[in-house]
Amino acid sequence: MPRPYDLSSINALICFEAAARHASFKRAAHELNVTPAAISHQIKALESDLRCNLFLRRSRGVELTEKGAFLFVAVKRGLETISEAVVHMRDRSDTVDVTIRTTTAVSSLWLTPKISAFWKNHPTVTVSQIVSDVPATAISCDLSIQYGDAQEHLEECFKLFQDRIVALGTPRFAAEYGIGTVEDLLMAPLIHMNNEETSWTNWPEWFQALGYPTPKGRRFSVNNYMIALQAAQDDVGAVLGWDGLVKNLMQDGRLIVLVSQSIPSPSAFYLKIHTRAGAKARLFANWLAKRF
Repeated sequence: MPRPYDLSSINALICFEAAARHASFKRAAHELNVTPAAISHQIKALESDLRCNLFLRRSRGVELTEKGAFLFVAVKRGLETISEAVVHMRDRSDTVDVTIRTTTAVSSLWLTPKISAFWKNHPTVTVSQIVSDVPATAISCDLSIQYGDAQEHLEECFKLFQDRIVALGTPRFAAEYGIGTVEDLLMAPLIHMNNEETSWTNWPEWFQALGYPTPKGRRFSVNNYMIALQAAQDDVGAVLGWDGLVKNLMQDGRLIVLVSQSIPSPSAFYLKIHTRAGAKARLFANWLAKRF
């Protein structure tokens, strides 16, 4: 019988997604508990099957080709959809009190530490996260953290924080490219967010707000903010940072502010309380809103 789906090896696709997300075969191997050679073998088999190169091999890691980036978006969406279905099957209402949906970046950089602090004061309230970078309004949840204009929604919303957007990079990157002014950044390598489903400010908009032309330097495009931040920490280029969201990375010195100029974020991060939210979800929402 013919197969209903035209797919390459599922195992190869999973290895590819991990390697693309980490921009590293080594980190993908660590996540999947296999050797880097095994990841490389799977990627080569996938490239042979698709008859194209998916990665550019660099000395410090790998970089997606245009076709690789196209495949990464498709694979990532598919795996996220499967993951969301599994999460909802596992998280039965009798075991989870609060379900909150947010993006990978907000979960990793901001929300998860806050949930740990909440549990210290409310140890009997269980909080489950649905982490996804793909909008999915049909997914049921009690709360969600979003970036944009809260006034567009009829549900109850609390503004959590509204950042300033700064140019970030490593000290090594700043020294290598002599970054001291905005003019220096115009010709330097920049990491661009390439995701039509988000309204996050990009480099051309940032320069325009400061009265500068479009940057002309080498660009590295990704569709995931965590990958963008990791690439910046690997000296690939400069990245835009929402200072409240990435505060810990700056405090740890992993990324530094490259120039003194910054712009206010046009949108805020806000907490939406959905209609299904119960008393415990509202307790958590009020705790977040008042404390942060």
